[in-house]
This record gives sequence, C-alpha cells and structure tokens, in this order.
Amino acid sequence: MPYSNLPDHAFWKLCRGAEDFDILNLFHPSFDITPDMKIGTIGSCFAQHIGRFLKAAGAGFYDAEPAPPSVPDAVAKTFGFNIFSARYGNVYTTRQCLELVNDCVTNTVPAGVAWQKDGRFYDALRPNVEPHGLDSPAHVREARRAHLRNVTKMFAELDVLVFTLGLTETWQDVDTGRVFPTAPGTIAGTYDAAKHRFWNMRYPDVRADLDAIIMALRAVNPNLKFLFTVSPVPLTATASDRHVLQATTYSKSVLRAAAQDAAEDHDGVDYFPSFEIITGAPFAGQFYEDNLRSVKPEGVDTVMYLFFASYKALMNGDMTGQAPKVDAASDAAQAQDDLICEEAMLEAFAKS
Repeated sequence: MPYSNLPDHAFWKLCRGAEDFDILNLFHPSFDITPDMKIGTIGSCFAQHIGRFLKAAGAGFYDAEPAPPSVPDAVAKTFGFNIFSARYGNVYTTRQCLELVNDCVTNTVPAGVAWQKDGRFYDALRPNVEPHGLDSPAHVREARRAHLRNVTKMFAELDVLVFTLGLTETWQDVDTGRVFPTAPGTIAGTYDAAKHRFWNMRYPDVRADLDAIIMALRAVNPNLKFLFTVSPVPLTATASDRHVLQATTYSKSVLRAAAQDAAEDHDGVDYFPSFEIITGAPFAGQFYEDNLRSVKPEGVDTVMYLFFASYKALMNGDMTGQAPKVDAASDAAQAQDDLICEEAMLEAFAKS
C-alpha cells in the first residue's frame, strides 16, 4: 500500500496527537543557511520579524542601507532604516518586487516617481521612507538613484534572499502599468480614476513574476538561493468588491500556491510555512491579537523557533532549535508593526 511506509507527519491523526502538531516536521529545507552567509529580507510587514531575529542571532543579516550610527533606532525606523535589507519599505506584491529588480538591472529611475503632498515630494515606490518628504522631484530622483545602487549591490552579493509575499491587490498606473505599494492619495500623491486602476493579481501573474525574479537575479548572482514565505496577516481592507474575509482568502491562497510551485520548479528555492503556523486550524487562532489581524509575539516566536530549528548552523552548534531572544525594545516594537506598514493605514478610511 502506498501509505504504509509514510512518516508520522503525513497523517493528521498522528500529528493531532503530537505536541505542537509535530511542528518540527513542517519544514525540511533543501539547502543550508550558515552563519557566514549574507541573508537579505524583502516583502510585506511580516518580513520585518525575520531580520530582527537574524540580527539577534548574530547571523549574516545583510543591510545595504544602514542608518547613520548616531541615529536612534526608533528614529531610524521612521525613515525606513533597520527594517529590511534596504530602504525599499514594504514590498507587498511580486510585481512590485520584479519591477524593483528590473530597475536595478537596467539602472532605471521610472518617470513620474515623485508624488506631491503639501508642497513636499515623495518617492511613489516607497512613500513611507521619507515621512516629511523631500524638497523637489529632482531630489526624489537623486535619492532613488542612490537607493538603487545599494539594492543592486545587495542583490549581487547575497547568498539567500527571503521574500515574504503579502498581497495580490495593488494599484497601477494606467499608462505605464507600474504598480505602487499603496493607493495614490493614501500617503502622498492624488488618486485619479483616469490615471490609476485597481488590479487584483491572479495566480498566473504571481507565478510568472516569481519565475522572472529568480531568473533575473540569478543572471547577476548565479548561486543566489531563495526562501519564499507568505504573510499570515489578513488584508486591512479590500477594493475587490468582495467581503474582506473572502478577499483575504483569495489573496493568500494565490500567493501560497505560487510560492510552493516556484519552489518545486527551481533548485535552490524553498517555501517556508510561516503562513500555516499562524493561520492553521490546529492552532485555533491563538497567535492572533483580539483584532484577529495582528500576530502576537508568541506567534512570531513560534515561526522563528521552526526557522532556527531547521537551520541549526545559525545557532552556532546549538542543537536545541531555540530561536534567539530579541531584546525588550524589539519585543515592544512587535506590537507597533502597523505603524511601519502602509497597508494598515487603510484602516483610517473605514466609516466610523
């Protein structure tokens, strides 16, 4: 019988009877991550946790745009430092990531990148990294050119890129097809129905983007490994004309399927199941705060427990699989993650 010799973790009943639903068998990586490797992070809000824990472990977290040493950490984060491996802000969609990769490869600053608000100018592709804006469109373009140089160097030098997929819903420039991390007018700029359109990406779009990202980056860095994850954080709001629960389920299902398929079809690409840990039925919502959206610190700790248990070399020979402890300030910051998450700002547009 084909099921006779399967391991215990292949059977729901046996997992149900095991402590923590046999969580340690949820992930078996196809490649190693070691302390000497340069690890980069990009993606949605939830991706911020991986960088925090890697830094706490003393692992090779790659920071292409570190804050000046004299700047306090809280201030640095307000300006987009110390969050991901570069100051690109939250990269919610695969298309946003692919366009960033293509800009680096072609050394291109797209036209119309400067959004205006109250006489100040913001990078439309990372509007949250300069909270007070810049003084001219030329200054925005200059800052973006410097940013792209840093990201290009990062892509060329990384050993592993961890990409947390967050959304399928995005807003797009009608003329150029360029996507934005947030709707025009949310942080800066002005929404114009003749110039901007809502686009909910479908499975073929996401899958094609992941393939293109892998191929483009391996053209400049042939040995680069990828670790894809899916954010377990539900949508704050949806423009899809569906119930937000249905929209969330659609979005996460598409991302989850595409990430797994990309990992199946490419060597040196893995899918890590942070989504399953937080949202899975065996854990009965215990890892969400009362708003049923924000992930509790205990949930993050559980995800990172599996991560470090899977890559024991990161623990300098410690085979317990315990995740490193982040400092108290970082733990407190966990509860404030929405403050550096553009999508969460959509909450302000709900009718009171």
